[in-house]
Amino acid sequence: MAGFTLAPTAAAEGFRLEAHEVVGSTNALALDHARAGDPGRLWIVSKRQESGRGRRGRVWATPQGNLAATLLVVIDGDLKSAATLGFVAGLALADALDAVVPGGRIAVGLDGAGSGRNRFELKWPNDVLASGAKLAGILLESALLGEGRFAVAVGIGVNVVAHPDDLPYPATSLAALGSSCDAETLFLALSDAWSVNARLWDSGHGLSAIRRRWLERAAGLGGEVAVRIDGNVVRGTFETIDEDCRFVIRDESGARRTIAAGDVHFGAVASAGAI
Repeated sequence: MAGFTLAPTAAAEGFRLEAHEVVGSTNALALDHARAGDPGRLWIVSKRQESGRGRRGRVWATPQGNLAATLLVVIDGDLKSAATLGFVAGLALADALDAVVPGGRIAVGLDGAGSGRNRFELKWPNDVLASGAKLAGILLESALLGEGRFAVAVGIGVNVVAHPDDLPYPATSLAALGSSCDAETLFLALSDAWSVNARLWDSGHGLSAIRRRWLERAAGLGGEVAVRIDGNVVRGTFETIDEDCRFVIRDESGARRTIAAGDVHFGAVASAGAI
């Protein structure tokens, strides 16, 4: 078994850990466990994932030494509220990174998303950036269990030792940023930070507090943005996220637009029309 451990706070709250040397997909495994009756609060982690997925069916590579972590959450009722767990995950990961990566300046990256306020920023809806480049991605997948119960797999993939260099957007890793932090250390901090932010979220009752915290770390807030929606591109200024955590921009005509799903690009990439 890999050398992963839960933070004492997480263990005390009843979270459990299943660690693998290699796994196909931590999300798929978590949902399989849920269908077999697992009650949730189960972290599944690995330093190598061979069939990882990103948003919209994209491949998410997890070579040896990177972190693939999924938390299985089993809930009753409101799946709409559960969809905001991605924002909890982003905050938890950013808090964990702040805790384990030594301080120091991280420059604004090519995408122009860095603001200088935070070393690690959150890009709507589900990325964590450093140096304006993608360091981590978050993917939520769900399954209906019956009797009004749902399983939600909160998948978190972090480029710890390596990052892809053939992407249409900038990417980075902790190693490329000069950090020697390993996957085990990062997960220990993540399991602790998740507990803190999940308590704040409070089954969706604390979403307004999560939204405020998320906006404090938001990449590109107040700047030029382009959003690809079903093949069309909308350009404008990133104003906020609303009470349901949807993306809100002021478009080029001055109209306020609320976006539930789309691919977001900032700064030079947005203005260049290269999307």
